[in-house]
Amino acid sequence: MATFLSESAQKTLEFATEYAKTLKGGDVVLLKGDMGAGKTVFAKGVAQGLGIEDEILSPTYAYMNDYYGKLYHYDCYRLTCGEQAEALGLCDYFYGNGVCLIEWSQNIQSVLPKNCKVVEIIKKGENLREIVYE
Repeated sequence: MATFLSESAQKTLEFATEYAKTLKGGDVVLLKGDMGAGKTVFAKGVAQGLGIEDEILSPTYAYMNDYYGKLYHYDCYRLTCGEQAEALGLCDYFYGNGVCLIEWSQNIQSVLPKNCKVVEIIKKGENLREIVYE
């Protein structure tokens, strides 16, 4: 595990843009952090790093947003178990050619593939974030 200290949302975005360059199709990244920690900012940076120019929004009500098969951005906050994710067809994308970025992954722990990468964003102050990643 490694750590990056971000002093602003812009720095988090820039870090995530660089982090995305380490990812390849089929990678599943579990994005952990409390509400307001900066998970969606991180997702925006990953999208930029993958060459996606669309506006990235949290898929809270859609469960998953598909960005051209390059990035699948999940928000599993409203799910209560892995079986719900399976029933919605969300697990099908874990084994595709895009990168899966999953917020609130603990809610679907039972259906996650092995060897997921983990990024945790820890709020340390108003703008300070500790990003722990592998």
